[in-house]
Amino acid sequence: MFGTLWRDLSVIRMSRFWPHTAYEEDQPYGKSILWAHILTRVPPTAAVLGATTAVGGLTLRKLKILAPKALPSSFTTTLLRSIGVSTVYTTGVVAIATALKMHGREEIEWQERSWRLLENKGQVECDDFMYGGMALGLLGGVGKKLPWQVRLGGLGAGSLMGVMTYMGWRYGVKNGKREEDESV
Repeated sequence: MFGTLWRDLSVIRMSRFWPHTAYEEDQPYGKSILWAHILTRVPPTAAVLGATTAVGGLTLRKLKILAPKALPSSFTTTLLRSIGVSTVYTTGVVAIATALKMHGREEIEWQERSWRLLENKGQVECDDFMYGGMALGLLGGVGKKLPWQVRLGGLGAGSLMGVMTYMGWRYGVKNGKREEDESV
């Protein structure tokens, strides 16, 4: 049932919005595709870093190693705020690292990397789950007065949940096999 539903929804997959050619040297939008890919990896990465920071900070406050905050927030608010702030810092670091790594590269190198991303079925499928998680993470704060850090944290937490759901789906439910693997 879900496999059929997932195939039917394949026309709206985010990675499918980019044109994908038969040959890497013909791949258009190489830089845009690579930048979009890299920057959409920031929220789940920042979610792990931010959650670690939040839990570490709360633990150190409980152990009286750090001074308590004047106005303690709920755990959820603290966690999402930490993820949101981590997303901002991680975006900066990743953008600088990518610019340094790709500086002076030929257009074909951008095209080749982008083409490989779009060719990788696992990557495209992971993107689908991650984008869905991002949307749900953002929807969680609709209609509430929340600081931007918490809203951004919701996006990051949702993206991480999307990636984790993909891992469970692909490697748990499907045992790592794809439909085309089963037909052989």
